[in-house]
Amino acid sequence: MNAPAKFSLDVEPADASGKAQVPTPHDLVITVRDQRFGRTAKPARWWLGGDPIGSAWHNALSATFPRGEAMFIDAVKAHRDGASPKLEAEIRAFVKQEINHTREHIVFNKAAAEAGYDMDKIDRRLEEMMAMIKERPPIVNLAATIALEHYTAIMAHEFLANPKHFRNAEPETAAMWRWHAMEEIEHKGVAFDTYRHATRDWSRWRRWKLKSLMMLVITQNFVRNRWNDTLDLLAQDGLSGWKIKAKLAWYLFGTPGVLRKIVPAWFAYFMPGFHPWNHDDRALIGKAESDFPDAVMAG
Repeated sequence: MNAPAKFSLDVEPADASGKAQVPTPHDLVITVRDQRFGRTAKPARWWLGGDPIGSAWHNALSATFPRGEAMFIDAVKAHRDGASPKLEAEIRAFVKQEINHTREHIVFNKAAAEAGYDMDKIDRRLEEMMAMIKERPPIVNLAATIALEHYTAIMAHEFLANPKHFRNAEPETAAMWRWHAMEEIEHKGVAFDTYRHATRDWSRWRRWKLKSLMMLVITQNFVRNRWNDTLDLLAQDGLSGWKIKAKLAWYLFGTPGVLRKIVPAWFAYFMPGFHPWNHDDRALIGKAESDFPDAVMAG
């Protein structure tokens, strides 16, 4: 894994005006891997090594992706006018990757429903949220998108850096999550660079204030809703009470501790010089790439 890049804390990575260099790697290649999972064998009810806690957490997370990633696509596309040719190409590849992610999580979520889980409650809440989102200014939705994309990128990093998260998981389902993680790392700067393009005439303070406030709002909603959704799925297995809550808390903040592990990267988002590519972790993609030899390069 590459070490974090050094950067000045008092200088924002600049926009296309050239005040400073945006750290998105010039040699970045966003690869659209048109993979399909779970078509022949459906995941078991507790597909993560027989663990109901870990299976429920990831099921709850997956339930948000189809509607969430549609929002990401809309938010980015709404601000692509006037983007540089490089950013335009990255947006196109980003959209292709997100469309594929949506397709695979729809299949995964359907399998969870067929395994006996009622996923409709989560989807209804998301549908209501998306209706409210459409009433917000587009730049606010883009700010929400860059916050959520940061979450997906830093969790993706943790999933690929520490194989223990999917140890003993059903192989094809684990492969689906690793595939998604690879592409989240790969396009982690696209929405952020689009935000910088969209706010190129803003002051650094105004740009920082919106992205930081939205991250605080997103964090409160993300943690609360994923927690409640996971407990709801566990309750459908007859698992409830303080002991189950303690086990879920330990899963998230103890071992394997995905939320605990991403705290430093979460704090980095608030630094004045933050950019997703201040930490170049493409080496993690390279380590996982051998699992996908028939990947299709983005055009």
